[in-house]
Amino acid sequence: MALNIKPIAGTQNRVVVEPAAAEEKTASGIYIPDTAKEKPQKGIVISVSELDEKGNKPTVKQGDQVLYGKYAGTEITHEGKEYLIMRESDIYAVL
Repeated sequence: MALNIKPIAGTQNRVVVEPAAAEEKTASGIYIPDTAKEKPQKGIVISVSELDEKGNKPTVKQGDQVLYGKYAGTEITHEGKEYLIMRESDIYAVL
């Protein structure tokens, strides 16, 4: 995990997530075209802010696999890879 991005917490802890790859084919073996692929809703935590403005530490940590909302976060591209920066509260579960 050589990404050198550290989110800065505002009112809540921020997390940088690398989304999982979109599904290429269905369980029955049908290939999904690029135009019909859904946004992934899980990914790996790459970086976490240290403290929020109230001094609370984040509950997720680097390397956790997480589930989040379909439209959660802001998409960024860094060195050709896609990442999401989101609030920790946008994360539904740690797998």
